[in-house]
Amino acid sequence: MNIFKKIYCRTFQFVLKVAIPFLPYREPKILKDYNELAKMLKEKELNRVLIVADKNLIALGLMDELNNTLKENGLETIIFDGAVANPTSQNVEDGLKMYNDNHCQTLVALGGGSTMDCAKAIGARVARPKKSLSQMEGILKVLKKIPTLTAIPTTAGTGSETTIASVIVDSDTRHKYAINDFPLIPSYAILDAKLTLGLPQFVTSTTGMDALTHAIEAYIGNSTTKQTREYALKAMKLIFDNILEVYHHGDNIEARQNMLKASYLAGLAFTKSYVGYVHAVAHSLGGKYNVAHGLANAVLLPYVLKMYGRKIYGKLKEICLYLGWCDVNTSKEVASKILIEKIQDLNVEMGIPKKIDALKKEDIVELAKTAEKEANPLYPVPVLYTAEQLEEIYRKVCND
Repeated sequence: MNIFKKIYCRTFQFVLKVAIPFLPYREPKILKDYNELAKMLKEKELNRVLIVADKNLIALGLMDELNNTLKENGLETIIFDGAVANPTSQNVEDGLKMYNDNHCQTLVALGGGSTMDCAKAIGARVARPKKSLSQMEGILKVLKKIPTLTAIPTTAGTGSETTIASVIVDSDTRHKYAINDFPLIPSYAILDAKLTLGLPQFVTSTTGMDALTHAIEAYIGNSTTKQTREYALKAMKLIFDNILEVYHHGDNIEARQNMLKASYLAGLAFTKSYVGYVHAVAHSLGGKYNVAHGLANAVLLPYVLKMYGRKIYGKLKEICLYLGWCDVNTSKEVASKILIEKIQDLNVEMGIPKKIDALKKEDIVELAKTAEKEANPLYPVPVLYTAEQLEEIYRKVCND
């Protein structure tokens, strides 16, 4: 990367880091159950509720208790079941139409990160009806308050219930992009491990690795704070202590609750400290091939950490020390190898592949340009890479 672009990227990132204490970050208020949610909505006179969910979740009956509880409390519910993995701009427009046609007043998102992203984007369109989603790509382009949003995660991974981001795929171009603004942080959240008990092993593993990626990228970046580092370390420990347990014994409610907490903490960490090239590359794969985001992150994480090299040895040793995997006399390089091998071991035990089967060699140049555009200058990565350098990551995970 030429020196002028490096200066621009690092200056942009420095300004954002300095601004962190002055920006309107907030945490959602945690509600204990659906009855408390109904009480809050009634007190605010938000009587017409759009519930955003996906068809599979509804078919499994996971929405029944929520829907029934709200109705029993005198609230009217309208169900939008059009949320999908890697939500598209058309999904959002469909949800917006349902919201407006039914004169809804508030949003409740029940599902994984994609469902919450879809609900956030619907809220953004309600707040800014004259702006398209693509016009809100980037940072601080929503600006207006969205309808009250309650997030109820059914997976332990994205941390979207805490974040300023909504990630959307353009229906026409398949370009995957993020809308980042403070009004998108949900006002309320319910963390109920019972909703995650029926998750398939694949979803459990990949969403868990998604949370781990959030925590690690938040920790090794250049825009951390004492608070985000603490959140990230706590999240990592909870994940390493519990992910294999929930993978092999999915009915362990305590371990499931620990994973939800880890996802939440990792979300709090990266919403301030941001992520890095793992996410930029993963987003390009999700947009082009609809690769599950958690799967892409899990596959990419070891490769990107190795590529950063000695620049992150010190921080990876700090993580190893916190997790009790090395001591102060262990060299930084050895500690880094220990951590990366632990991540690889998790992937192997949970059947996560080393390659992305969908990735086509002829698409790599285009995908790398997309990832570079997303990451630079926004993501405070440990090492700055050009699109040409990012191509190396794609080649490492390409089976073609």
